[in-house]
Amino acid sequence: MVVATRDETGTASDLKELKGFDDFVRKLMRDWKVQGLGVAIARDGEVVYSRGFGLRDVQRELPVTPHSIFAIGSTTKTFTTAALALLADEGKFDWDAPIRQYLPTFKLWDSVASERMTGRDLTSHRSGLPRHDLMWYGSSESREELVGRLKYLQNTADFRTVWQYQNLMYMTAGYLVEILSGLTWEEFVRERMFGPLGMAATHINALEVESAPDFSRGYHEQKNKVEPMDFYQGFTAVAPAGSIFSSITDMSQWMLMHLNDGKLGERQFLSEAQVRLMHTPHMFISKGQYSELPYSSYGLGWFVEPYRGHDMIHHGGNIDGFSSMLALMPEDGIGVVVLTNMDGTPVRDIIPYNVFDRFIGGKSVPWNARMKERRKELREGEKRGKGKRQSDRVRGTRPSHKLEQYAGTYRHAGYGPIRVEYADGTLSASYNGMDFKMEHYHYDVFQLTFERFDITMLVSFGTDKRGAVSTLSAPLESTLNDIVFERQPDEAMTNPEFLAQFTGTYEVMGNPLVIELVGGALQATVPGLPPQEMVPVKGTEFALKSISELTIEFKQDEHGAVTEALVNQMGTVLVAPRRGAKPDQGTQ
Repeated sequence: MVVATRDETGTASDLKELKGFDDFVRKLMRDWKVQGLGVAIARDGEVVYSRGFGLRDVQRELPVTPHSIFAIGSTTKTFTTAALALLADEGKFDWDAPIRQYLPTFKLWDSVASERMTGRDLTSHRSGLPRHDLMWYGSSESREELVGRLKYLQNTADFRTVWQYQNLMYMTAGYLVEILSGLTWEEFVRERMFGPLGMAATHINALEVESAPDFSRGYHEQKNKVEPMDFYQGFTAVAPAGSIFSSITDMSQWMLMHLNDGKLGERQFLSEAQVRLMHTPHMFISKGQYSELPYSSYGLGWFVEPYRGHDMIHHGGNIDGFSSMLALMPEDGIGVVVLTNMDGTPVRDIIPYNVFDRFIGGKSVPWNARMKERRKELREGEKRGKGKRQSDRVRGTRPSHKLEQYAGTYRHAGYGPIRVEYADGTLSASYNGMDFKMEHYHYDVFQLTFERFDITMLVSFGTDKRGAVSTLSAPLESTLNDIVFERQPDEAMTNPEFLAQFTGTYEVMGNPLVIELVGGALQATVPGLPPQEMVPVKGTEFALKSISELTIEFKQDEHGAVTEALVNQMGTVLVAPRRGAKPDQGTQ
């Protein structure tokens, strides 16, 4: 029996394999509270099905169409590897050349990885680094600045030994595209990819999307209620890992090109060799949980795994309010694009599996029931975890310091600054543009809550030998110990005008102690020792950078003039009077 599916929001299909497909999709949407989605299916070099379901804007009751624009999240990675493949076709890039050949300053925590990392390593998730996603999420730092901070991020595996999904390596791949082409990554994909492939409705900037006539809002489920989410816009630096917005109509062009070995229409967009290289397994991931998916591996920007004995490549994406999937069976000539406006929904996976089941024959696999069972197990695990946290809490304890003494800026060389503020008797924290509520948990441990995602975490404060609050430790990377942020001095203590008042010569047991201002920092010189850089501690107290046990605190008279310095070494304090009435202005 041949069944035609027709709707004003989509293209008709008279394929018998798609009998009942529309009803199946609607049921999935009800089961998983998906507000709207688009599906496109290709077979034997042409799009045979393209349709929108549900609403792209619930409040305004606007329907999803094949031209509705959704965020595709990490499916963007397929574009970034294709950009490098284009440059390889032009002879400007070699997948097996060390990255340092193109980026001499490239450096990771692991020196071997720094020297040997290639484009093939960069895009197959075998750098040895865990995700470190909270290092960049919401950051205002530039792509170049974040690449420069990679060397401060600890790895959890040896280079090329373990597959670990890594967005920052794709950011680096995008930066590499810029170095090789002379265009920003954004300019390159627009001019060299979107334009030639006819993807006119595909965007990178969220502000561009919001001015388009047909775009979808994003949604998420929070406390059993579906709520809208704002577009995530803090993605500039890491855009090559997941910032593209597109429609099923445009993504169908991308799908057809990959299904046809790099050719679209009469144009060979990418060489067949480069397409096959991207679709080839480069790193084993794991054995599969289900017999239909016996193992998984990763190519260059694509997951590669067999499905029911057929070759399958795919890449999904999850970003605030949206989930996507592009899945292909190249040898069978079948492709599926699914774009949804629900955060983290498995519907994006269930639909392609169902389509493949229909076209390769055989009984449909009960993926929906399996995913429901998995969700149940995850929620039970989360509930047990929250219960365990509460049982570990020690009631009746107090912080060791007054709340206002925890306020300040804490910094990690890789993760940047966390700011803790005190107001109206309570603490709050901000990090990379995210604002956290902060409540005392026990001892010097506080609970941070980020309401946007209903996320909570426990952070702890540490003290130095003087008893002053000096560190903040936060669980920002689940595969490592807490990331330790060191408290920063007040900004005034790094102001050259403030520092200049301390310059001059002081007398310590008959020997001169010379304080100078060099390169924006104080420097101390005593006979017999090389000059020592001084780092701010608090107020007018400084420590020697290379001898932290020795501190120098400057004292002022009632008029604010600096009259002496107290030199403290392991509890022994020496008074050092200042020579002369006016401070020597030192050197700049």
